[in-house]
Amino acid sequence: MSVIPCSRSEELQRQIEAYAEILKVEAHKLGAHGLEENEFYDKGVFRGAIELIRGQFSATMREKREFVKRILNFMEDSKFIAGWESAGHANRHDYSVTLNSGKIAIIEAKGCLDGNNTTIFERPPQAQEFIVWSMCTNEGADPQRNAWSGIHTRLGAEIISKSQLVDGMIVWDMVCGSSRRPCPKIESDKTRLTEVGQYSLPPPCIYVFPATISSPRNNPYPIAQSLQSVEILQAFHTCFQGRDDEVNYVDFEVSYRGTGTIIRKTRIRRAGAIRRESKQTPIRRK
Repeated sequence: MSVIPCSRSEELQRQIEAYAEILKVEAHKLGAHGLEENEFYDKGVFRGAIELIRGQFSATMREKREFVKRILNFMEDSKFIAGWESAGHANRHDYSVTLNSGKIAIIEAKGCLDGNNTTIFERPPQAQEFIVWSMCTNEGADPQRNAWSGIHTRLGAEIISKSQLVDGMIVWDMVCGSSRRPCPKIESDKTRLTEVGQYSLPPPCIYVFPATISSPRNNPYPIAQSLQSVEILQAFHTCFQGRDDEVNYVDFEVSYRGTGTIIRKTRIRRAGAIRRESKQTPIRRK
């Protein structure tokens, strides 16, 4: 079943795949490199150019930082948070938010969730709440695969194996709600869009995690905490017109298999129903 409301456009995917195929066989005809076809590919010009472009897209965070700045400023101006600041390069997290209660929430910004970078995070001592914010601006990526991979394969396993508590997750970026990634939440009600600068945004997808870390002996099945218990997620939800039946609740159930292998089951609930549930899966971490 659905892990996240949106899905990849199959038509766009077909166009991307068709263009990629043409590019692979016609690339030597582009540019003024002066190489014959075999020499062009043998020298690695094509592969090198692709990797360079890929790296440039992956490395640039300017647009995402601008997006976060606009969002957090809007929330502060609208009195949903008291203030915020960028954590800077010296820290292992990205943003610190002062909530209206005075609590400190820390935000770890990520891209698409299906890569190993998702597992690189550290909850700082001052964090009273800690969330991950996924901004996957690759229109060809599959939102369903990314969300499930991030929650079950990466974040869940990291939380359990390294006792790194994460209170929840947001999946939301500037592509959401656009023609490149239509959002079912606004299909029949465009009034749910929120204008923030140049962005016209649907409500974010919110995932609430347990307040404690799963442990086979002492805490085998902690269920997700309430949305109201995670003030930063509640602020996003209310500020951007979220509906309670759209909030996702994630449970991690753990046990031992055999002589000590930890296995876990991930369960995502929404609107009172299980939307996806994994099998009992071993945690493989060094």
